Amino acid sequence: MTGLTDSIAHFVSAGTTVPEEAARIVRTGFIDTISTMIAGRNEPVVGIVREFVAARRSTAQEARVLFGAERVAAADAALINATAAHALDYDDVALGGHPSTVLVPAILAEGEHLGASGADALRAYLVGYEVWAELLAREPDAYHLKGWHPTAVMGTVGAAAAVAHLHKLSPQQCRNALALAASMASGLVANFGTMTKPLHAGRAASCAIEAVRLAALGLTAAPDAFEHHAGYLAALSPKGRAERERPVSGLGKQLRILNTGLSIKKYPMCYATHRVIDAVLDLAAANDVKAQDIKQVDATIGVAQASMLRNHAPATGLEAKFSLEFAVASALVARKVGLAQLTDKFVAEAPVREAMGKVKIATVDTSCPIEPIFSLTDRVVLELKDGRKLDSGEVRFARGNAKLPLKDEELKTKFLDCAAGAGKLDAGGLYRALTKLGEQASLRQLGVSTVAA
Repeated sequence: MTGLTDSIAHFVSAGTTVPEEAARIVRTGFIDTISTMIAGRNEPVVGIVREFVAARRSTAQEARVLFGAERVAAADAALINATAAHALDYDDVALGGHPSTVLVPAILAEGEHLGASGADALRAYLVGYEVWAELLAREPDAYHLKGWHPTAVMGTVGAAAAVAHLHKLSPQQCRNALALAASMASGLVANFGTMTKPLHAGRAASCAIEAVRLAALGLTAAPDAFEHHAGYLAALSPKGRAERERPVSGLGKQLRILNTGLSIKKYPMCYATHRVIDAVLDLAAANDVKAQDIKQVDATIGVAQASMLRNHAPATGLEAKFSLEFAVASALVARKVGLAQLTDKFVAEAPVREAMGKVKIATVDTSCPIEPIFSLTDRVVLELKDGRKLDSGEVRFARGNAKLPLKDEELKTKFLDCAAGAGKLDAGGLYRALTKLGEQASLRQLGVSTVAA
């Protein structure tokens, strides 16, 4: 076989070297994902998933749950941890979705079971990221507009690639694992703003482990699952524009992670809101604007962004994560858009409801060459009651974007804030260990000394 599926499988089996700049990006992904995972530990969806896992009554104790004392089967740990990492919508962004929120929990859980090293984890992440990027680049049409959540449909396959590499599977076994993962991949944009969205990440990470283990046991799948006319890429491309037959070129050599990187969120909101939030906060601070001074807010965003931001009058904190109206209102009323504002109580406050009603959304059909699901730029105009108009101009990158990255100290601050109140966890010690992930002899020891018995 020399087709797309087979070529990718050979790459997954062989792996690639991890240059230092790529390692730095991957470490950032681990740090940020583990921080959001810990922060999301008490979300209702995480409690439900933990109950679901407990009801299985599995005796396997292969991996830790949320860096605590509880141990479950690796696939179940990945299910819980990835759901928690995505529960607050505070996790990193790239490749049309949230790569680390699937890759990291899958690698941590199965890597712990296998006794993999930190260096193994770095390589596995890079393999998964590059496979995700390779497949995503073959479809010109935005997945979100078709109803597909890339974190789920790409993440399942990307994480399977990472886990297959951890297992050191043969090319044929990798091919079966990838093809099986392709059949497991699913997730709908219609479920944004509900508990199901974070479950997408949990299922993707869990299915990845299951696909690899089944392939390792000898389960077979189509050798051309990606490129077949009734295969993965064709099914995800109703217009039939996916490049199914193009040969693989440069996979593992011309690393996409060095160009795309990871964007770290400053706000626990859908990333489609972040440039607008930055613009509103900047305009309000620079001109001492209060919510009651506003007559109208005109926000211009991309078509796919508008499709994701489906909740125009959210009633809950969960719904508000996918509301541009709320993002603007919170920025004006509280001068913040943080976890403290993403509550049912704050969403229901009269000044917030009033400010939401002043937001008008327009769309522009441009595309960012780095993140095609976003417009090239967003823009905000605040029209004040005194007749003034405050214009943000074209906003290219949100703060924390891979092209406008957070400083190391800002990343550490986010980590420590997310881990605050997490029992006896030594967040500072865990953070330091993660900054030297490549030097860790075993993932089984990662963070172990930071939790009291």
